[in-house]
Amino acid sequence: MTVKSDTFFTDVTRNFENAGKYLKLPDGLLEQIRVCNSVYRFKFPVKTENGYEVVSAWRVEHSQHKLPTKGGIRFSEHVDEDEVMALAALMTYKCALVDVPFGGAKGGVKIDPRKYDEEQLQRITRRYAAELIKKGFIGPGIDVPAPDYGTGEREMAWIADTYSAFNPGQIDASGCVTGKPLSQGGIRGRREATGRGVFFGLREACDQAEDMKALGLSKGLAGKRVVVQGLGNVGYHAAKFLREAGAVLVGLAEYEGAIADPRGLDLEKVMTHRRDTKSILKFPGATDLKTAEALTLDCDILVPAALENQITIENAADVKAKIIGEAANGPVRSDADQVLRGRGVLIVPDVYLNAGGVTVSYFEWLKNLQHVRMGRLGKRFTETATNQLILTIEKSTGKTLSESEKLKLMAGPDEEALVNSGLEDTMIEAYHEIREVWKRHKGVDMRTAAFITAIDKVAQSYIELGVFP
Repeated sequence: MTVKSDTFFTDVTRNFENAGKYLKLPDGLLEQIRVCNSVYRFKFPVKTENGYEVVSAWRVEHSQHKLPTKGGIRFSEHVDEDEVMALAALMTYKCALVDVPFGGAKGGVKIDPRKYDEEQLQRITRRYAAELIKKGFIGPGIDVPAPDYGTGEREMAWIADTYSAFNPGQIDASGCVTGKPLSQGGIRGRREATGRGVFFGLREACDQAEDMKALGLSKGLAGKRVVVQGLGNVGYHAAKFLREAGAVLVGLAEYEGAIADPRGLDLEKVMTHRRDTKSILKFPGATDLKTAEALTLDCDILVPAALENQITIENAADVKAKIIGEAANGPVRSDADQVLRGRGVLIVPDVYLNAGGVTVSYFEWLKNLQHVRMGRLGKRFTETATNQLILTIEKSTGKTLSESEKLKLMAGPDEEALVNSGLEDTMIEAYHEIREVWKRHKGVDMRTAAFITAIDKVAQSYIELGVFP
C-alpha cells in the first residue's frame, strides 16, 4: 500500500511501512497490524446556558492483539477521527515497545474545555463515558482510558464513578480507567510519569558517548541547552527533571508566546510568574518571542511537548537543535523528519519517548486489580531485614554508622519509589532494545528502529495465537 494523502494517520502509516520493509512476516499480517480494528464515532447533546449543543466524539481501538486496549481521552476543538486513529495506532506501538500487555486505543471529544464550566464538563465527560459503556468500549478487561490533552485526574474520576454506577458490585470497576486521583484508586507517580519518562529517555540517549560524539556533543545531560515547547503536565515535568540533572533551560514556550535566555531560565520562577500574570511573557531578564520561534532557538535539545505537527517542511530547515525529544505525539511531520535526518539531527521518537504515561498507567491498573498499594506488604520487612544486616556489619567491623546513614540505608521502598524505579528500568531497557536495532540496520533512523521493534512484537503475538501461520 502506498500512502499519498497528508494526514496524521498517514504519517504514522508511512512510518509503519518504512519499518515493515525490514520484517519478513506472513502475508496479510502487516495489514492486520496497520489497520484500526474498531472505530466508534458518535454524537450526543449537552445542555449549556445557550441551549443544547451537539458534541462529536470518538473511541478507536486500533489493535486487540492484547486486551484490554489502552489509550487516553483528548478534549480539543481540533480533534477529529484521523487524529484519534493515529494516536490509537501509536498507542499500540508504544505498549509493545515498553512490554506493557495492552492493545492501543484512543478517545476524543471535539470541544474546547476552556469554554465550559466544571458542571458542564462533568456532564460532557459522564455522557461520553455512558456512551462507551453502552457499546462495550470501556471496562477493566476491555478498554481502559486515561488522561490526554485537555483532560486529567478530575475527568478520570468522573468516568470511574459513571462506570461503577452502570456496573454495581463489579469488584474491579476502578480498573476501568487510569490517571485517577489517589483517593479514587490512582497511583503515586502517575502525574509526573510521562515527563519523567521523557527525562529518562533523553538521559539514556545522551549517555551514549559514541552517539553524542557523532553529533559533536559531550556525553551526559549536564550543560546541555534545552528548549521545551509546552508547559502542561508533560512539558513541565520533563523540563523540571532535565534541569535538575544539570541541563540549562534556554527557552520555554506556551500558547501565549515564548521566552528565551541563553543564561538559563528558572522553571519554578517562570511558573510562578505565569500564575501571577497569566502568561510566561515579560519574565524578568528573558526575551519575548512568538511561540513558533522557540522551535528555532539555538540549543542542543529541543523538546516539543505540545501537540502534533509543530515541526513541518516550512520550519524544519531553521531548527538548530541537534537532538529532538518528541515528548508530544507526532510533533514532527514525516517530510520535516527527512530534512532533519538529512542534516544529522537525532530524533528520539514519540512512540518510545512519551511511553512513560502508559507504563505507569499499567502499574495503576495492576494496583486496581490487586486491591493493594505497591510497597504495602514489603516496606517494613525490608527495613527490618536491612537494619539487622547493618547491626551485623557494625558488630563484625567495630564501626558504627550515624543515625541518618542508617535511616537512609534502611528505608524500604514505598509506592512512589517502586513506580519510579519500574519506570526507569522500563525506559532504559526499551531504549537499548531500539538502539540495538538502529545500529544493526544501516541507514535506519531511530524512529524506524522503534517501529521495527514494536511491529515485530505485535506480530509475534498474532503468530503465537495461531491467527497467522
